[in-house]
Amino acid sequence: MRLAELVSLNRMGAAHRFLGRDDDRRVRVGVRLWELAVRASRVLSLQDVAIPFMVGVHDVVGHHVQLSVLDGDEVLFLECLSAPKSVINCTRIAGRVPLYASSSGLVLLAHGPADLRERLLAGPLTAYTPTTPATRSRLRAVLADVRKQGYAYCPGYVHEDALGVAAPVRGADGRVLAALSVVVPNDAGAQAVVPALRTAARGASRALGAPTGREGPAV
Repeated sequence: MRLAELVSLNRMGAAHRFLGRDDDRRVRVGVRLWELAVRASRVLSLQDVAIPFMVGVHDVVGHHVQLSVLDGDEVLFLECLSAPKSVINCTRIAGRVPLYASSSGLVLLAHGPADLRERLLAGPLTAYTPTTPATRSRLRAVLADVRKQGYAYCPGYVHEDALGVAAPVRGADGRVLAALSVVVPNDAGAQAVVPALRTAARGASRALGAPTGREGPAV
């Protein structure tokens, strides 16, 4: 596309508020385009259902509470509640992290397609800290633990000072739609957040019509 055509499209987008410019003149998404994207989003109902449960968990833990989904080979974060002076967190809304390195990703990977697991297990894995499950045997063992215990518990996988815990959120067919997670200090008190998080994830699942009394279909 020629430069003149790009300039013309840019001006047209700005006129209809589909595009905007920052103070440094960089083009960004405009208000109208953001509004249309939100209205058309398939995940909007998931967010609407999950947010009240996230608020409840946030009141208990006082640190980061996140909602995420599987998108390709990565975790995509849809929502995040934080507080001043919360522990370090490497994620943000609309941010992405590798599946194998975060509690949310491990939940989604453990319950995701088998071919996705095998593809990631076959590929190179970067160790962000000494505890990141960055070998094939270690990652297989971690995923087995996630499926067995019903949640992921990840001390220092991305940053040594932070610990992630995640639980699955299921849809009406029992399959995992999302992960609800917290990021808290990596200390002896972290285990105490697990019951509150799992209760919230089950509540969100029930609100989405998930069957009660079973963990959903095997994958």
